[in-house]
Amino acid sequence: MNIKAIAFDTGGTVIDWHSGIRDAFAAIGEKHGVARDWASIANQYRRLAMKGIVGQSRPDFNMDDVHYSVLDEVLESHDLSVFSENDRKSIAHAWHQLATWSDFARPLRDIRELVPVVSFTMLPLSLVVDVSRFNGISWDAVISCEAIGYYKPDPRAYLQASKWLAVAPEDILMVACHNFDLNAARACGFKTAFVRRPREWGHEPPPEPTPHPDCDFVFDGFEELARAVRSIAAPVPPSQRN
Repeated sequence: MNIKAIAFDTGGTVIDWHSGIRDAFAAIGEKHGVARDWASIANQYRRLAMKGIVGQSRPDFNMDDVHYSVLDEVLESHDLSVFSENDRKSIAHAWHQLATWSDFARPLRDIRELVPVVSFTMLPLSLVVDVSRFNGISWDAVISCEAIGYYKPDPRAYLQASKWLAVAPEDILMVACHNFDLNAARACGFKTAFVRRPREWGHEPPPEPTPHPDCDFVFDGFEELARAVRSIAAPVPPSQRN
């Protein structure tokens, strides 16, 4: 195996969306003097958003639009009509201010010394740029399904990412904590690595806690991934490093 590029799923795999969105709901609730199970509400919000974007083909909206539009259903189902329009905008914007998992930044820097690393995501470009700057992390590129026009797990998304990288699918390692993403990538020829994120959904177990047996690698964290990459990556020539 000779990996020439690594593509990271970003929402959930790299970004701790649950804690940030839970806290955004809680802050608005505290302002209005209302209490709810904000963790469960955050998870409902995420499920609805994913339902609205996964597999889309050339939509005239992006995930930011979905994050805003599904709030109506979330707030109505929990009797939160007290939340104002500005409150809704604040919650939707919280997606741009999320933290990455604490074990990600240093391994990313180490991996980028060896091979190009991209964020390959259903999230909008502007969101990934904001979150990356907020967390002080750098990618070689951000490949958003928003730009491709086809959203995971549509195979056209993976094949276009491979084309833009000018790297054959079998030389790309797709990293994610979601089987649906890795299964689709593997069907397109990618190598795949499952990284466990047991706290992605907070107090709820993740929807896919068990990696598919066809994954090439399974890691408990990003430090393990970085160590493995040292043995499977085709090093970037010094003249091409940042």
